[in-house]
Amino acid sequence: MPTALTITPQRRRDGTVLLTVAGEIDLSNSAELARTLDRFSGGVVIDLTAVDYLDSAGLNVLFAHAERLELIAPPLLQPILTVSGLAELSTVHPHGGDGPAT
Repeated sequence: MPTALTITPQRRRDGTVLLTVAGEIDLSNSAELARTLDRFSGGVVIDLTAVDYLDSAGLNVLFAHAERLELIAPPLLQPILTVSGLAELSTVHPHGGDGPAT
């Protein structure tokens, strides 16, 4: 049974795509995130603030697009992004920090 995942796409004032993601990103729904990212070219900001869980399948999707991603991450996910090495490939803004303006 798929885990609940909500992805809300919108455009920031500068035209950059902003994906607001909520729920859990795991093997059961990571393909949905991949399909959503594949719909957009260029840079994408992903707000992970409302993500409660991120497994290796979700990380693989983010790694596949790492060079064009900016991530807004809650404290829960920051260690995962750092230890996995994703934080070295993508820009990661802490939630509540100096993240990109919407």
